Parts: sequence; structure tokens; C-alpha cells
Amino acid sequence: MANFKDIIGQDQIKKHLLESIKKGSLSHAYIINGETGSGRRLLASALTKTLLCENRTEQGDACGKCKSCLQADSGNHPDVRFITHEKASISIDDIRSQLINDITIKPYSSTHKIYIIPDANRMTEQAQNALLKTIEEPPEYATILLLTENSQNLLQTIISRCIILNTEPLRQEEITQYLIKNLQMEPEQAKIAAGFCQGNVGKAIHFATSEDFSEMKEDTLRLLKRIDEMDIPDIMTIIKELSQRKGRINEYLDLMLLWYRDVLMFKVTKDANLLLYRNEYKSISRQASIRNYADIEKIIKAIDKAKIRLNANVNFDTAIGLLLLTIKE
Repeated sequence: MANFKDIIGQDQIKKHLLESIKKGSLSHAYIINGETGSGRRLLASALTKTLLCENRTEQGDACGKCKSCLQADSGNHPDVRFITHEKASISIDDIRSQLINDITIKPYSSTHKIYIIPDANRMTEQAQNALLKTIEEPPEYATILLLTENSQNLLQTIISRCIILNTEPLRQEEITQYLIKNLQMEPEQAKIAAGFCQGNVGKAIHFATSEDFSEMKEDTLRLLKRIDEMDIPDIMTIIKELSQRKGRINEYLDLMLLWYRDVLMFKVTKDANLLLYRNEYKSISRQASIRNYADIEKIIKAIDKAKIRLNANVNFDTAIGLLLLTIKE
């Protein structure tokens, strides 16, 4: 499990939790809300480890050395429960068997007992209603952590009885430095991954260490450097190739977006040092010279529109075809 000091960003959440622990004013229930990779599970694990720690640091963080910390790190602490589910949703039976029926049993070795629901937004309405009474009147030793991608999927009666902590996107420079320092990445690759992930450090780590990411980036760059010379049959071939990778199309679109933001940035500043795709300076410079501001803005909007169309289940070939034709124009 993580320590608070190991988590980059999320300073307000860390400060709130550490101060609440020091003052003994911690809530019995929290909703930690944010997209996958934003750090919500790290925050939950840091809070859990710190609450259970037998010898906290002066800053209030877990010591990382006591028996409780070692048990937490190994995933074998007797007073921590992760609520699991086999089906797509978390059923009322899952909540009853793993939380409601267990929470009345006092902690085994600590003064706290912690329940973590990693996919809380997947609880059925019946499961949430069953949990409601426990959240309203929990045992003094119990803390319940609901981790969600979208807290609005929870019942208002649940939301109103919890403190909501919304994770914030990290600054690009924070993520870049993290990737360089902790993953020993080349600065340019780290900068591209940080720009690509839009403030989500988990996403940056995933793609920075993925061979697929490098392949996607190279495929995208080849397409964007050649598209002005392509004819309709060439574009149809590209659509067919992309249709075989539908599951990752948003990632391709994000890489395209970074490219045209670079084109716009260079057109405005003429400063190659500000580019994410710095090694592609010549191609970016050429595209900036042949496109006016309105053209570039139109392409950026077309990429966003393609995402909206795909999310609305518009035909894949139609949505991508319209985008590529807009870029070519």
C-alpha cells in the first residue's frame, strides 16, 4: 500500500486527510471520486495504511515499518476488507456478505476496521439501499471508502452521508518529472506521455511503459505526415486499419490532437522548444506554414467531434472518414 508521501499531486486531499487523522475528526465514510488512473486507489490505500499504523511519523503519515504497515503492504492485514464482485455490478448479496454482516465484528488487531469498495459506482440500487443504514449508523471503529469514476451514479442518500473527495488532474510538468525520475524515461518520451494523459498519472505510466503506445504514436505520425498527399483509396485503407483497433480509437484521436496542438503552438510562437513532438519539428513547421489558424482550429474541433460521434454510436467508418477528410481539406 502507498504512503501519502509517495503520491504525487492531490495536495488538498492529502492535507485534509492527514489533518483529520491528527485531530481525530476523520469521517466514517468517504467517496473518493476520479477517473481510473487518477490516484483514487492510492489515496484510499494511503489512508488505510496510515489509520492502521502503530507508529506514525511527525507528519502523520504511516511509518512503513511496524507490523501493521508490513501487513498492509503485503495485502494481508486482518482489518482491511476490499469488496469484490464477480459480475458486472455489485449486488446486494455482495454488500451484505462482505460488508454488512462483517462490520459488526470488531477489529482483530487495530483500533480501526476499513472497508474499501473499489467500484462503488457499480453498486445496484438495492445494494446501495442496503448499505445506507450501515453508513448512517456505523460502528465507531469502521471507515468505509467508496471509490468511484462518477459519484453521480450513486444515490443521493449515499452521497449526502459521505464526504466527497474529487481527485484533480496533475500538471504536465509534475507527470513528466515523475516519469523521468521513477521510470527512467527519456525526457522527450516522458513529455509526450504526460501531454497525452491529460493530467492522469496512471494513464501516463500505463502508456509510457507500453510497447503499444510507441507503435500507436508512430502509426499516428505516419498518417498525419502523409495525409495531405493521400487520395480517397488511401484514406479508405486507413479507415479499415483503424476499424481493426476500435477499442483504442480514443487514444489515436488524443495523439492526433497533440499533433495539431503542436502545429498551432508553433504557428503562434515559432518556438520548437514548446513542442511535444519536438523530433518532428520539420513536419510540424511545414504544416504550420501551409495551414491558417482557422484550418487548424477546424481540425481540432473535428477531432473532438469524432469522439462525440463515436460515443453516440455513430457508424465508425463514417465518423473517422469525416474526420480524415476534414484534415485533408
